[in-house]
Amino acid sequence: MQNLLNEVVEEVVKRVKKEAFIEVEASGRHVHLSEKEVESLFGKGYTLTKLRDLSQPGQYACKERVTISGPKGSIKNVIVLGPCRKETQVEVSLTDSSSLGLKAPIKQSGDLNETLGIKISTEHGEVILDKGLMIAKRHIHITPQDATKFDVCDNEIVQVKVFGSRPLIFDDVVVRVNENFKTNMHIDYDEANACGYTKESIAKIIKK
Repeated sequence: MQNLLNEVVEEVVKRVKKEAFIEVEASGRHVHLSEKEVESLFGKGYTLTKLRDLSQPGQYACKERVTISGPKGSIKNVIVLGPCRKETQVEVSLTDSSSLGLKAPIKQSGDLNETLGIKISTEHGEVILDKGLMIAKRHIHITPQDATKFDVCDNEIVQVKVFGSRPLIFDDVVVRVNENFKTNMHIDYDEANACGYTKESIAKIIKK
């Protein structure tokens, strides 16, 4: 009887979390490469090697790693994410940016206007970009159905409370609505450390 009760309670908790909260993911430093940069870094005709799927449909981590370098230092073993994009983009945290000796701007992914240049290298080659380095603006990927449920719209700016060992309300969170998304919030490792993030962390949208 007790086991049955526990199962019922667990199921109720899961449903409540799904209806009222969103999942949170911490995203480490990574690089999105264009096909041109893939060939410059790994060789002509080279194709990225898929390692594992990410939570967002169609996105995946690759086996390939690169080194990114700025005027003050380098960061090695930076993961490459696929598939290739039209333009190369390097996403780091504020701490990473300081280590590189740069002041990367906070930008929404895909918006390369006024981003910084950066050197990317491997043992096979290197590229020096005149733009692409950014700190990704914290954001929520959300399906149209969940956008309706949580009463938010594309590009809306909201506050989000992340629950955990160090509960924290994040301001200036951009909502990105797309039918191909899986609903969850993305923060970088600096933000994850600030709120005591774990893989079980959940969050609640607060309308401004």
